[in-house]
Amino acid sequence: MGLYKAVSPLDGRYASKLPNHGNYFSEYALMYYRCKMELLYVLALDKTGLFEPLNDTEKANIQDCIDNFTEKDYNRIKEIEAVTKHDVKACEIFLRERTQLRNVHLLHFALTSEDANNLAYTFMLKDYLEQEQLPQIKGLLEKLMALADQWKTVPFPSKTHGQKASPSTAGKELAVFVNRIARIYKELKAFRFYGKLGGAVGNYSAMMAAFPDYDWLTFCHQFMKDQDIEPNIATTQVEDHDTWAAYFDYTRRLNNIIMDLDVDCWLYISYELFYEKSQANEVGSSTMPHKVNPINFENSEGNLMLANGMLTVLSDKLCRSRMQRDLSDSTVERNMGAALGYSFIAIVETMRGLKKLQLNEAKCIEELNDSPELLAEPIQTVLKTVGVDDPYTLLKKASRGKKPTKESLVELVNSLDIPQEMKDYCNKMESIDYVGDAVRICDLVLAKTKVLL
Repeated sequence: MGLYKAVSPLDGRYASKLPNHGNYFSEYALMYYRCKMELLYVLALDKTGLFEPLNDTEKANIQDCIDNFTEKDYNRIKEIEAVTKHDVKACEIFLRERTQLRNVHLLHFALTSEDANNLAYTFMLKDYLEQEQLPQIKGLLEKLMALADQWKTVPFPSKTHGQKASPSTAGKELAVFVNRIARIYKELKAFRFYGKLGGAVGNYSAMMAAFPDYDWLTFCHQFMKDQDIEPNIATTQVEDHDTWAAYFDYTRRLNNIIMDLDVDCWLYISYELFYEKSQANEVGSSTMPHKVNPINFENSEGNLMLANGMLTVLSDKLCRSRMQRDLSDSTVERNMGAALGYSFIAIVETMRGLKKLQLNEAKCIEELNDSPELLAEPIQTVLKTVGVDDPYTLLKKASRGKKPTKESLVELVNSLDIPQEMKDYCNKMESIDYVGDAVRICDLVLAKTKVLL
């Protein structure tokens, strides 16, 4: 079936934006990761000395299957599954054929399907995190950092409750998002998944029945550590997936931050404080030729909402299983790629929007110069230091719900019984200069994040 009949936009409209996604979350990828897990387990069993050693040909066959798993291999597994009606068993039978082991019983020795499944999915998530997600977040941080550094000294009209508020700088406002995203990036960079390899009810029972004197618990824990996975000490048949949930929650939190960024960029564009570079041959409206719409930020926002809905379901569902095991998790697990796919596409769109984003510096300065009421905060704060009685109320009467002029504020200050140098200090204040320590805050965020990257 061609892409024009794809049911999901991930496999249709957005397919070109997810060129590597199938390497981690397709049915093909799931079969590959199951086979990889089973074969790594055979190599670990070979080192125990409990079985006749693998010969060089067998080791080479195992490594070849890990390194060169093909579409033909996948199709063969699906042929077997059509008969067995069991996907993990199909992988085991396929590996007997593919590796030509003399002792086929090494494959899936004393394991349960969930041993293969939990580690296969964990391999998927771990590889995706390291090879796709972290590099993408790093790219987003680098773009935001470049804009923040470029605009860190440019005065910017802040908004609280949608109303004019004390000024900032454009760079510092973006540095807020750099700071927030960098925290999640740091957590994900250090993140470790848990896994289990303990058999039917997590007690290593079948392994110990076969070789009661061997320390299977230590063996299995070491196997997972060798794959950079943290062993879960106590499980049922299923690994509890609490670290999967934690990972999905980190991703959801990241998505919320990016959604916040998308909406702020959209609003600032609507206020004409930001604008987007127009692209040749693009159409902003079917009827209004002048329009350059912030479609990338809008697209990102919608995809993030879809992603977060799915990530919430994954986090909630996959931590629960009826007693030892039920199959309601199986179909849910297969949707990890969809949730992460919508997240990935959203960041692609945010990046596209940021690459077109321009600061309307003239508009920012014009708006601040036309907003002397913003000086009410610093003036009333300064007046407190020289003992003026209730300066807040004084400035409130002069500015709230009104449009004071700079001249009226100067007149108010000059009417007060305060030292002349304090009058001069207040009268020299300009809205465009009232940005506090915004530049240094921006520099601190950028320096801290550069070390992290």
